Amino acid sequence: MAIPAKLTGSGRLILLYLSLELLLEARAGSILYSVPEETDKGSFVGDVAKDLGLEPRELAERRVRIVSRGRSQLFSLNPRSGSLVTAGRIDREELCLQSARCVVSFNILVEGEMKLFPIEVEIIDINDNTPQFQLEELEFKMNEITTPGTRIPLPFGQDYDVGINSLQSYQLSSNPHFFLDVQQGPNGPQQPEMVLQSPLDREKEAAHHLVLTASDGGNPVRSGTLLIHVQVVDANDNPPAFTRSEYHTSVPENVPLGTRLLVVNATDPDEGANGEVTYSFHNIDHNVARIFQLDSYTGEIANKQSLDFEEYKVYPMEIQAQDGAGLMARAKVLIEVLDVNDNAPEVSITSVTTAVPENFPPGAIIALISVHDQDSGDNGRTTCSIPGNIPFKLEKLVDNFYRLITERTLDREHTSGYNITVTATDQGTLSLSTQTHISLLVTDINDNPPVFEQDSYSVYIPENNPRGASIFSVKAQDADHHENAQVTYSLVEDIIQGVPLSSYFSINSDTGVLYALQSFDYEQFQNLQLRVMAHDSGNPRLSSNVSLSLFMLDQNDNAPEILYPTFPTDGSTGVELAPRSAEPGYLVTKVVAVDRDSGQNAWLSYRLLKASEPGLFLVGLHTGEVRTARALLDRDVLKQSLVVAVQDHGQPPLSATVTLTIAVADSIPDILADLGSIRTPGNPQDLNLTLYLVVAVAAVSCIFLVFVIVLLVLKLRHWHSSRLLQTATNGLAGLQATNLVGVDGVHAFLQTYSHEISLTADSRKSHLIFPQPNYADTLISQESCEKKEFLSAPQFLLEDKEEIFSQASCMLCKCSTNFKMAWSGLKLTL
Repeated sequence: MAIPAKLTGSGRLILLYLSLELLLEARAGSILYSVPEETDKGSFVGDVAKDLGLEPRELAERRVRIVSRGRSQLFSLNPRSGSLVTAGRIDREELCLQSARCVVSFNILVEGEMKLFPIEVEIIDINDNTPQFQLEELEFKMNEITTPGTRIPLPFGQDYDVGINSLQSYQLSSNPHFFLDVQQGPNGPQQPEMVLQSPLDREKEAAHHLVLTASDGGNPVRSGTLLIHVQVVDANDNPPAFTRSEYHTSVPENVPLGTRLLVVNATDPDEGANGEVTYSFHNIDHNVARIFQLDSYTGEIANKQSLDFEEYKVYPMEIQAQDGAGLMARAKVLIEVLDVNDNAPEVSITSVTTAVPENFPPGAIIALISVHDQDSGDNGRTTCSIPGNIPFKLEKLVDNFYRLITERTLDREHTSGYNITVTATDQGTLSLSTQTHISLLVTDINDNPPVFEQDSYSVYIPENNPRGASIFSVKAQDADHHENAQVTYSLVEDIIQGVPLSSYFSINSDTGVLYALQSFDYEQFQNLQLRVMAHDSGNPRLSSNVSLSLFMLDQNDNAPEILYPTFPTDGSTGVELAPRSAEPGYLVTKVVAVDRDSGQNAWLSYRLLKASEPGLFLVGLHTGEVRTARALLDRDVLKQSLVVAVQDHGQPPLSATVTLTIAVADSIPDILADLGSIRTPGNPQDLNLTLYLVVAVAAVSCIFLVFVIVLLVLKLRHWHSSRLLQTATNGLAGLQATNLVGVDGVHAFLQTYSHEISLTADSRKSHLIFPQPNYADTLISQESCEKKEFLSAPQFLLEDKEEIFSQASCMLCKCSTNFKMAWSGLKLTL
């Protein structure tokens, strides 16, 4: 507490009194300090940290600060020393006018604990104001017949200081006709009066000049002076007289400017100038004089500025009436100001939190609010409220302070922010209210996992999809915010047919787009099961997964595959047999085909695409059976060629064709007899060349056959001579042998019998093999000849010696083999 260095005895008593008073008030709950006015900025006032039981460094840690209302900040906290210091120069007279005790009240807020500590600082007056009179000069007239002892009230001086520093005494300059008498007024201030002690004589001295000095009790003493001019006039024996000694009126503070508030009236029975009364203010405060105006002729008092109940509740003034001769009378006027509800409550947000997490517990403090109304009575009583549909409530503290707290747990996904309207309302007749808004942002915590739009997904993709193409997209939403809502996607690893899932699919971690890394074949994969995982980026990370079923859609990518008839591996062409005795509808053969696709892509239909003799055969649309359309006639050629097309029902349709060769004959000899007549259309030059070659081969064969017959005759004669036979055999064994070209196995299909005719590629002649035992004629294969076995022979040969005919058979077989070799060479040449 800052105290001047030098104090008088009375000053010490005053200081002791103030100290005791501060101690008593401190025990009542407030922290009291004192500081002299007009001290420099930063002057020490009190050790706040010590009085609060804190260390200086804790002031910043606990966010200790000053909370005041209604005036500018007069004090501040020194964070390093923990002391309360002045924030600027303090003028006690401006702050408290002439109040006996000037106390500044405010609160210290420990924001970390939301505690308030009331503080009161008394401003100690210093002698910084000189006593002043309202007028620098005073001039009045006195009748020379004025009797001694007449008292003339003088203007009192005004000193804005208080206590010992206030105005203490008056002195009047020496004059033989006047002396000074100071009366103690009923309200405390001294009232100087000038007393006439000897009669005046205008003829001797027409004017008197005196000086009134007002002095205070400060150290050093300050004083002010008033020059008094007394004009001695002729006798005027009747002074003005007011109708009342004191005038009183009450007006509302919102009275319009220029309103007539009061009229004073004084009368003078004298005549002429001695009876003309004029009015003027006497001993009025400067601030009051600026507010009111007085009509000097009518005595009407009006306001020239607005009245303010919060500044003055009563305006005291003194009105002086003076006649033309200088006689005066005075009356007191009291104008009481009535309070009206003209001030709306003031709402101050002392401390506020702008953002809270959504898991903020109930009862957490959001803001500290103070409400103040400058009006009085019911007009100054306030209530504070907030809307009822929000999860907050107000709790009242001391001194019209409220705190805003949470009433229940917040949910950002339900409401991401609040604009809280705080309404303060007074209790006046026409209540006034003030609203202020607190914007509160609810920050997100990661309390929601990603949620897919569907519980499961089914995806249909066509087979043969391009590699790397997107096939589907999943989407998961997270109700959280910012990074807590950033969703990334991944595939749950799995094994498909021994291969990792990542070899087949990949997913964009940001967009959820699924890509196929391979082209799928419906015939290999009909459906696949995947699981997609969605993770958010919060801490801790939350996730969810969803099942994804992939179904392959079959595409028509496989042409029909013909299973029957099959082409021989040696290049020959199969031949089907149709007896000439076949009736219409006779089943000749059946084309069997399959399609690896499914559904309508695998539905096959058969049709006859081309026939060497149209109308002879027909093909079943759905069965592929080749049947005769009419009875076979003798004029029908032996070899019939059919081209059968097999087509599926896909889009676009795919097809395959097969060429059938059908031999028309009733028996095997017919086939052998007519075999030479089978021709294939071609170039005439080729036909001539073929004819020449056949004739040449036939001539060579005949010569060879004659040679064989001659050899056989010799063998018959000399059959008993084994050496000669052996020599002939060795001679024949020197000939080069070839395998039989164009002979296939017999395939039985949908019939009780089966037959096949094998032709070498581009052949003009064919070899027919009939393995059925019901035919009489049989062709002897080369293998049976080499094993010295034969299937059948003429009866007359069996009657001879077995050995001879066995050797002859072998020779015939070799002859036939050489013929076949020549014929095959001829066909290859063609």
